[in-house]
Amino acid sequence: MKNEKIDTRAIGLDVSLTFAKWLTGTENLHYGDWTGLEVCAANAGPAQEAYTDRLFKLLPKGKLRILDIGGGAGVTAGKLLALGHHVEIVIPSAFLAARCRENAPNAVIHEMMFEDFNSDSKFDVCLFSESFQYIPLPEGMPKCLTLLEPDGRIIIADCFRSEAFRANPVRATVGSGHGIAGFRQAVADLNLAITHQEDVTAAVAPSVEIEQGLFNIFGHAISRVDEELVAKKPKTRWLINRVLRMFVNERKRTRLQQRLTEQSRNRDSFAANNVYLMMSLAQSRQE
Repeated sequence: MKNEKIDTRAIGLDVSLTFAKWLTGTENLHYGDWTGLEVCAANAGPAQEAYTDRLFKLLPKGKLRILDIGGGAGVTAGKLLALGHHVEIVIPSAFLAARCRENAPNAVIHEMMFEDFNSDSKFDVCLFSESFQYIPLPEGMPKCLTLLEPDGRIIIADCFRSEAFRANPVRATVGSGHGIAGFRQAVADLNLAITHQEDVTAAVAPSVEIEQGLFNIFGHAISRVDEELVAKKPKTRWLINRVLRMFVNERKRTRLQQRLTEQSRNRDSFAANNVYLMMSLAQSRQE
């Protein structure tokens, strides 16, 4: 029997999407726009809807040919289809591609890396909704320029590491993305015109606190179990701790402890290390 590797990524995505659907009613995993909303789990769905509404305001007028790059579970694509747009999705994950076929059945799905994607058709919009950070910076926007109509747009809604970001080898720093300085230089080097730019860092930052709250619930449960083991099954507790130390190094244990028991992943730490932008880019007109 073939010894196949367990696909932990697919398992993690499956669990995450199942939880997201239970919490919000949809399979959205992106940040929310918390403007005017109380930050609590009950408002996670409305915050994500507000985020999508804000994102769609960047779309040009009319019926569009949209390439949704890294389209997640296809929820955003489904909404774009409902508005009458033609949508094609590029997604490298077989698991997410299957969810896209379910959530956006009329979209054209390309199950591949964006770097490997080619098309004889041209698009009005290349859309990155929290997927730009996963494409190598030297490849993402140049590739889009080969796929766009002359007056097409690159729309990016994503997180970037701010110039204040400093990686910590012990403590995980909330957020992710390309460095903002390198991104701005890449835009300049490609002679792209910024037709719209909005810094929504403060609006989306509370999203990390919803996630942190969930991990704290898990942390509380684990702490209660640990207390019971210490009091009633000390030998079993010692064995579990011993096995954990054998297979998980100290750095990972420290980060896991932080994730489960602390509140260091909050809106302030996010804003201190990241810039979240919604922007539209176009090819500059040559005089």
